[in-house]
Amino acid sequence: MAAAGAHGVAHHSTTGIDNRKLLMWIFLASECLFFGSLISTYLIFKGKSLVGPYPDEILDIPVTSISTFVLLMSSLAMVLAVYGAEHGRPRMMKLWLLVTILLGLTFLGFQVYEFRTFGHEGLNLATNQFGASFFVLTGFHGTHVGVGVLILASLLLASFRRSGLGREAGFHVEIAGLYWHFVDIVWIVIFTLVYLIPQ
Repeated sequence: MAAAGAHGVAHHSTTGIDNRKLLMWIFLASECLFFGSLISTYLIFKGKSLVGPYPDEILDIPVTSISTFVLLMSSLAMVLAVYGAEHGRPRMMKLWLLVTILLGLTFLGFQVYEFRTFGHEGLNLATNQFGASFFVLTGFHGTHVGVGVLILASLLLASFRRSGLGREAGFHVEIAGLYWHFVDIVWIVIFTLVYLIPQ
C-alpha cells in the first residue's frame, strides 16, 4: 500500500523497489521474450532461403558497425544524462538527453539507409526467408529505438517547464535510461547474430 510521502505518495512495493521501476523491469522481461522469439525465428530460417539475395551478398558490415558504435555511444550519453538528473545538474541532464536523442536519430537514419539500399538490390519482406525474418527483426528493433527517442524527447521538453521534471527528475530519467540501455543490448545481440556470425 502506498504511504504518505513528500507530495503525496511513496511508490514502494513489498520488495522494497519502487513499484514503477518494478513495472519497467517486468515490461523489459516481456520484451526479452518478444525479441527472443524474433531472434529464434531468424536463426531457425537462417541459410534456408531458396532465392537471393543472400546475407553474405548484401549485408554491409562496415556501415552497420558505424551505426552500432553510434548506438553504443548513445548509452554513454544516457548514463551522463541520468547522472546529471540525479545530482541536481539540469543543464547537464538536458545536454546529454539531447545528445542521446541525436545519436538515436542517427542510428535510425543508418537503418533507413540500409533498408532502402536492400530494397534497391531486390531484398524485401517477400523476397525470401532471410528478407522476411531480417526486416521483421531489425524493423521492430528500430521501432523500439524510435519509441525511446520519443520518450527522451518528451522528458527533454518537460525539463524546460518552470518546474522542470519535479523532485523525481532523477527517477524519471533513470527509468527512461533502463529502456534505452535495453534497446542497446538487444541490438548488440542482433548485430552479433545477424551480421558477424557467418551464414
